Amino acid sequence: MDIKIDDLTGSEVTELVSEHLKGMTLLSPPESMHALNLEGLRKPEITFWSAWEQEELAGCGALKELDEQHGEIKSMRTSNAHLRKGVAKRLLEHIVEEAKRRGYRRISLETGSMDAFEPARRLYESFGFRYCKPFSDYIEDPNSVFMTKEL
Repeated sequence: MDIKIDDLTGSEVTELVSEHLKGMTLLSPPESMHALNLEGLRKPEITFWSAWEQEELAGCGALKELDEQHGEIKSMRTSNAHLRKGVAKRLLEHIVEEAKRRGYRRISLETGSMDAFEPARRLYESFGFRYCKPFSDYIEDPNSVFMTKEL
């Protein structure tokens, strides 16, 4: 699998981000949806990666710098054709390693509390993420759970 920094201009990537947003819209009420659109993902504090199997887009993920010591995982998504092939695990490994390389002391994330997000929560738990209080600008929300990992 080839994981590379992506400028979010390719049609496959824009389609996957759109699919991600549509999925989040179906699962989360508007006030609880924290997924970023293409414009949000292009901000300078965010690094976005795409993961490829040969010429096929397998998934994506991003890392947002909250401050010099704290990063946030954003927009983790596996394309439907590559589900249960370890794509999310490889992307998460890549993002955690990048966070360490940057010198972050902590990496955090927000994900849904609904059953549909259980596989994501299990993946994060397997990497040592623990549940925590809201961080950054997040507030308590019954539709969200917050997780963090000390690096």
